[in-house]
Amino acid sequence: MAETDDQVFRRGTVDNIDPFAYAPPGHALTDDNTRWPWGQPPRDVDPDVVLDNAINALKKPKVKQELIKLLAVGVSVEVLVEGFLFQSFQDGRFTPDVGLLVKPALAIYIADMAEEEKIPYRLFENDNAMEEDEMDDVTFFQMMRENNPRMFEYVRENINSQIRAGSVPQQPKDENFLTMKDKG
Repeated sequence: MAETDDQVFRRGTVDNIDPFAYAPPGHALTDDNTRWPWGQPPRDVDPDVVLDNAINALKKPKVKQELIKLLAVGVSVEVLVEGFLFQSFQDGRFTPDVGLLVKPALAIYIADMAEEEKIPYRLFENDNAMEEDEMDDVTFFQMMRENNPRMFEYVRENINSQIRAGSVPQQPKDENFLTMKDKG
C-alpha cells in the first residue's frame, strides 16, 4: 500500500515521535554514573571520620563566622546540616547513609556553637516540629482551598447547608483511654 503525502511524517515533527521509544523504568540504574563524584566510591565510609572532618571544618574561623551569621539571621540548624550533607554527598565525600548517621551529632554540635556564642537559633525549620501530631482544621481547609478548590467548595456548601437547616457542627471531643466511658 502506497503512503500518501498526508501519511508520511516529516523527520523531527511531533507526529514522528514514537510513544514507545522512551527508556524503560529503572534504566537510570544501569547508566554509568562514574562521571559524577557521587558515582565514585566515597572518600570516607566511617561516620566517626566524617563527623570529625565536619567539626574540624566548622572550627575554622571563617567558616565559624559565616555559620554564626546564618544562625543569627534565622537559618535553622536543620537546614544548615542538610545543606552540608547534600553538598558533601554530591562532592563524593560520603554516602547518604553515613550522612544520616552523623546528622544528629552535627546538629547538636552546631546548636552548641550557637549557645556558646549566645546566638539565638532555631533548631528546626518548623518552629513546632516536635509538637506536631495533627494538622489543625484551619490549615487543613486553607490547604484544601489552594490544592483542591472543587472539594473545598463542596465541603463548604455542605457545611453551610447544614447550618441553614439548623444543625450547627459541634467541636469533636477528645477521646482517649482516660476519657472513655465504660460501655460494658
